[in-house]
Formats: sequence, structure tokens, C-alpha cells
Amino acid sequence: MVKFASPERTVFDTWYNSIMKTSLLACLLLGAACLSAGCSGGGGPRNDSASPGGSASPPPQRTPAPARDNLPKIVALGDSLTAGYGLPDMRQSYPSLLQQKLDADGYQYEVINAGVSGDTSAGGLRRLDWSLAGDVRFVIVELGANDHLRGQPVSETRKNLSEIIRRAKARGARVILAGMLTTANAGDRYLREIAAMYGELAREHKVTLIPFFLEGVAGVDALNLEDRVHPNAEGTKIVAETVYGTLRPMLEEQK
Repeated sequence: MVKFASPERTVFDTWYNSIMKTSLLACLLLGAACLSAGCSGGGGPRNDSASPGGSASPPPQRTPAPARDNLPKIVALGDSLTAGYGLPDMRQSYPSLLQQKLDADGYQYEVINAGVSGDTSAGGLRRLDWSLAGDVRFVIVELGANDHLRGQPVSETRKNLSEIIRRAKARGARVILAGMLTTANAGDRYLREIAAMYGELAREHKVTLIPFFLEGVAGVDALNLEDRVHPNAEGTKIVAETVYGTLRPMLEEQK
């Protein structure tokens, strides 16, 4: 029987009170951060460093990334927590860290970061078909937090997540569902419905459940950005460990 772990309420009051103030603006904040960093529509990171004589320093030598085009895919479908919102380097996002762990252990997969900041379960469903393009073997679904923040009926979130799982399985992919929680001041009934929903979906569709995606990270200031909502680089390492701990036994079954 799948059980949903409920953390201490006081920790999550602090965490989600911060969320209520910040996460609904995640997309706008991300865009502002991108503009201030000098991002452009088609370019990569700029190299603004210069030598003492004024000429630009040559770029550092990089080890070529292994060719992955023909590898089976692991799709990380989610919101800002998957996208890596607020991290100084997207290589610090949990899908990137997951790729590093797979490579180090010799698993031949390509991890696709299909996270979109501010996304809801409905948004994830709308973009599901193109997110699952190619030979997708696993889908990690981390969605619902923004639904809960907006007070969306749990029945609507459940319907969207159920359809995402159903479509992913119909394509032959195995699904990992990441559970989320919401603030206690949303009301005890709403809190209980959310806590039960992820476990019920996992049982209904016979998919693997991560009871709480931010286990060990939520509410810990040292592991989160200043907004106290999104994990920082150290917090994201813990998230990646949580996901990999669930995924790895499934990879072993595929051998």
C-alpha cells in the first residue's frame, strides 16, 4: 500500500506562506532575471571576461558531451522546481544532476528537462505530446504545486494528472509521480485531499510514487533561495538524490 508522508505542519506553514507571495510571479521573475543577465533569444552565455590587455580571454576547453541523440529518453515534466528556477547555472537543475548520476553509473539514457516555471497540471497536459517526442522510456511528473497555490479544485488537478499518466503509459513509458503538499492555511479538508490525491493516483494507475518531491529540503533556509520556495544548488542536489533513489531500481529492472 502506498502511503503519503505528511511532514510537520509548522515547517510547511513557513514554506508555503513564502510561496503564496512569490511563486505565481515565477515566470515574470525568470524573464526579468534573464534580461538582467543579458540573455538573448538564440545565444548562449556571454563571455565578458577580458585579459589585462583588454582582449577577450579565450573560452575554457570543454570535454565534448557524449552523443545522446539516439539514446532512450527520461523526461522530467514539471514546473519551476524541475526547470531550475533561480539557479545560476542550469547544469545545477535536478534533471542535469540526474543526467550526471546516470552517466557516472553507466546508464545509457538522455534526460530531457521539460520543466516550465509557473506551469500548472493543465499546462503540463497541453504540452505533453511534444514533451514526449522520441523514444521516451520514463516520465517523472512533478506538477500540481501551482494548482494548489491558486486554490484549484483537487478534482481538476487529479483529472489532469490522471490524463498525463494515462497518455504517458499509452506511449509505453513508465511513470514516476512526484507528490506535493500545500499550506495548512488552505484549510484542513483541502490539505487532506491534496495529500491523498497523489497516493490514490499512484495506486489507480499502478505507477511509482515519490511521496514528497522536496523531502529534506522544504522549510530549510540553508537549502533554499532567498524566496524560501525554490531549492538552491545544495537543495537541488538532495532533490536529485531523492529522484535517483526512486528511478535507479526501475532502471535495473530494464536490464
